[in-house]
Amino acid sequence: MAVSREPILKRCRYLGISPMVMGISKESNRNPGAGNRKKVSEYGMQLKEKQKLKFIYGVGEKQFYHYFEIANKMEGKTGDNLITCLESRLDSVVFRMGLALTRRESRQLVTHKHFTVNGVRVDIPSYRVKEGDVIALYETSKDSTKFKEVVEQTADRTVPLWLDCNKEAYSAKVVRMPNPEDIDYEVAAHLIVELYSK
Repeated sequence: MAVSREPILKRCRYLGISPMVMGISKESNRNPGAGNRKKVSEYGMQLKEKQKLKFIYGVGEKQFYHYFEIANKMEGKTGDNLITCLESRLDSVVFRMGLALTRRESRQLVTHKHFTVNGVRVDIPSYRVKEGDVIALYETSKDSTKFKEVVEQTADRTVPLWLDCNKEAYSAKVVRMPNPEDIDYEVAAHLIVELYSK
């Protein structure tokens, strides 16, 4: 998998998103999007929205396009379905539960087999959870001071309504599939659909 080595704060500023979306508490010294005064073309805006989602969820072009194809075949709006596909990734769910400080860290924790889905250990960050799934920290990992510290640090993080989270038990149940109203950042998903529809 390709790894982005560009500084996160610099990338957040360029894409006009808050570092908080990435799990980073320190704000950059400039307003998001400030300094980009030149007029952006329609294609440029579409590309930027795609780059924004790819950056937030840490997926490459090939994988992102695969999600777009899945979203296109689902019922409803393709843009909304795309966000549902990305939000329902296991690494994203672990981040939303507050068991990882950043999405990048949650991806690594999943790969190291720290989490179970319905009692079965899963080590694939892109595993997509379904309604009714129970995501939990593996029994032996519950004794780790690492997770206790992370839960304390993420205590003020808002858990989305589509997850029924029990931080004491280090688990969460998917009560419904996520939708665009549940996300904590702004994205014009219809621009991504237009980009791929050309």
